[in-house]
Amino acid sequence: MKLIKQKQINPRKMWPNEAQNFTPWLAENIAELGEKIGMELEVVGQEVSVGPYSADILAKDIDTDAYVVIENQLEKTNHDHLGKSITYASALGAKTIVWIATDFTEEHKKALDWLNDNTNEDLAFWGVQLELWQISEETASMRLNIVSRPSTNVKTIKSKTNNESESRNIQLEFWTKFRDKLQSTKKIPTLQTPKPRYWYDVRIGRSNILLSNICSPQKNIVGVRLYIRSNVVEIYYPVLKAKKDEINKVLGSEPMWDANPEAKDKTIALSHDTDLTDPDRMEEALDWLVQQTIIFYNVFSKEVKGIKV
Repeated sequence: MKLIKQKQINPRKMWPNEAQNFTPWLAENIAELGEKIGMELEVVGQEVSVGPYSADILAKDIDTDAYVVIENQLEKTNHDHLGKSITYASALGAKTIVWIATDFTEEHKKALDWLNDNTNEDLAFWGVQLELWQISEETASMRLNIVSRPSTNVKTIKSKTNNESESRNIQLEFWTKFRDKLQSTKKIPTLQTPKPRYWYDVRIGRSNILLSNICSPQKNIVGVRLYIRSNVVEIYYPVLKAKKDEINKVLGSEPMWDANPEAKDKTIALSHDTDLTDPDRMEEALDWLVQQTIIFYNVFSKEVKGIKV
């Protein structure tokens, strides 16, 4: 290993214009932000009209179908952006506000903390500081630092109702058992640590295209999905779609191709009805998902590696 000295640089060197450069980039790489705040986000729109103003990004939390307003600011925070983000959230019916800025004043940190402590449990406010670090003349790395989050003693990442707390417990139990069962097959080399959330990712050997399995206690379904992020959709999806019939035959099933045509990210998904409160049904669902994950992994890892990037 070799240590590299990094230098912090102004993000505007990479994104000169917030609306024209940074917002489109973040929309295409929304998974980076989702991973940081523990949500699986799907972009609904950019520069979404709210009266005479426009919200930078409107996204949806796939787990709950609730809207998320994302307000970007490549400078020090100010009252104007705080007020706008709250206005956008109220007008669009959003449950979560994510305020991204390069520098948060102490007053604005306290304002977000106060909102998290004193608003109703359905609402969540995130303050995310953006940093850009230069590695070499041609490369840089981005860091997202959480400066304010929903208070753990008042609310969880999302609404801390009894039903949702129970759902999180079910998801953690399910993914823990799923990981253990899948690991015991020795069919997939590397598996992530289970977390109490809607999805569980399995890498297939290429960046931005993976298996992103789902577990929804609210809908009582589990599923396996090939998830293609928007920045590589044009590379992979048309090639795979052209071989749809052949791929379905090898899979031995007919998954849903592109269930949400309006979304920039694309999925090829197969779901399974169950009852996650019934131990026997859960075991049956686990066995089904392990089997389908191995099939999807074998088929799509081969197909994807055969596509020239």
